[in-house]
Amino acid sequence: MPRSNRPRRSESAKASWKRTGESPELDLERARSGIARRESAPDGEWMVRTMTARNAEKTYICPGCSMAIMPGIAHLVVWSETHLFGDAAGLAERRHWHNNCWTGRTYRYR
Repeated sequence: MPRSNRPRRSESAKASWKRTGESPELDLERARSGIARRESAPDGEWMVRTMTARNAEKTYICPGCSMAIMPGIAHLVVWSETHLFGDAAGLAERRHWHNNCWTGRTYRYR
C-alpha cells in the first residue's frame, strides 16, 4: 500500500476539537482588514488596505489633509503598485489616509 505524505494532526489537537465539539469562531473584522484591493486612478494603480480601529496603534499624518490619524481611528493604508523602482519600493513608501481624504482626492483630476 502506498505511503501517505499528508501531515497528521497531533493527538492533543484531535482531543481539544472533540471536547469542544465546534470549530473556533471566525473574526470577520480581522479577516476583512488583511486583504488589499486594487484601485485605478488617473495617477496610477494603487493597492488599498483597510486598517480597522482595533488594529490602528500608532499616530500617522494623512497626506490628503495633513492632519493626524490618531490610534483607534479606522483608516486606509495605500501604496503604489506601479512604482518606478518596483513593487518593494512602492510598498516601502506606503501612506496612511483618512477614508474621506482618499475617496475625495480623485476629484482634483476632473
